[in-house]
Amino acid sequence: VAMRLTNSRRGSLEASLSGARSHVGANSMFSVASPLMGRLARSRASLAAHADRFKVLILQNKGGGHGEIGYHLASQLATDGHSVTLLGDPSTKKDKLPFSRYGDLMGKGVTIKYGDACDPGTFQELGDFDAVFDNISKNKDSCKVAADKAKEWGVKHYGYVSSAGMYKPGVIFPMAESLPVKESAGQKEVEDYLNSLGLPWSSFRPQYIYGPLTNKRDYLDYFFDRVVRGRPVPVAGNGQQLVTLTHAADVASMLGSVLDAGERAHMKVFNCATDQLITVDDLIHVCAKIAGVPTPRIVHYNPNEVKLEKKAFPFRDSNFFVAPDRAKAELGWSCQHDLEKELKAYFEGYRALGKTEKDMSFPIDDAILGQVPQYV
Repeated sequence: VAMRLTNSRRGSLEASLSGARSHVGANSMFSVASPLMGRLARSRASLAAHADRFKVLILQNKGGGHGEIGYHLASQLATDGHSVTLLGDPSTKKDKLPFSRYGDLMGKGVTIKYGDACDPGTFQELGDFDAVFDNISKNKDSCKVAADKAKEWGVKHYGYVSSAGMYKPGVIFPMAESLPVKESAGQKEVEDYLNSLGLPWSSFRPQYIYGPLTNKRDYLDYFFDRVVRGRPVPVAGNGQQLVTLTHAADVASMLGSVLDAGERAHMKVFNCATDQLITVDDLIHVCAKIAGVPTPRIVHYNPNEVKLEKKAFPFRDSNFFVAPDRAKAELGWSCQHDLEKELKAYFEGYRALGKTEKDMSFPIDDAILGQVPQYV
């Protein structure tokens, strides 16, 4: 397993990596590589020149962490010459990002529809398709109608957007696809049902997605909200836990790669994340640097010793990251977005939304800080 470290504060990241090795054991190995160097992935133009043209249906949810995926997937596939229809959840707030930007997709020839993916009548109005990307199903019941219809159509690919959150808690990092998952996870029900139908399915397990059009801003706004105001930043754990933050366009490109991969992608699970690691503390330093302000005080706390009505911190208090090695080896995929560079664009979006000047209160922070002895 080869994972990359962000350029920022590499010395402290090396120290973090050393600590991570003690957790992952002797069978895992990290290597430090310069971001964006040595990429051998084929260009999108090459993919467009060689891949078959597909009639693609994208089932898109109404938002949350996966809300931006459909936009980028539809855009990429339309650019590659595929015929794309995006079916959105009927309860989608169309005036909110990324849905308010669907005009961009229509300009590329993408057909936008809204309807209940659990209603067989919805699909009768759409026609048939060669490939389906399911970014809406949470369990067997919610996927059954679409999956059964895909079987009837004889699709060549059924891509399912699952979640890395379904892995059982453990101490082995990075998490590989072979690790056990929670049997109670609804996403596991979907994977099992697709397999039972004999569909040419692929399941993708993303983790911590960000992007310029996201409507779930928790992961990064948590830090920007505090650093631009010079407030202490409460961090659950020691701040050296490693995470991966993956751009929504990279998630989309991994999904789309199955159209070119063919049978190599079938009946398989792929971890869907960047190979670029960063510690939580260093993420705070990067956010402050991009915002052009000094890094405020970082206050570490033990979440088991702090009483809160609800969780506040957006990440876990220990290492939690997956390895995308299978996708790189078997799909020819590579991550094209560097975290620090993309955070600059993300912050411009944050500023454009007026969030740097917005009045904010931090009652949960105050409750945490009042219970941390070394801070009080």
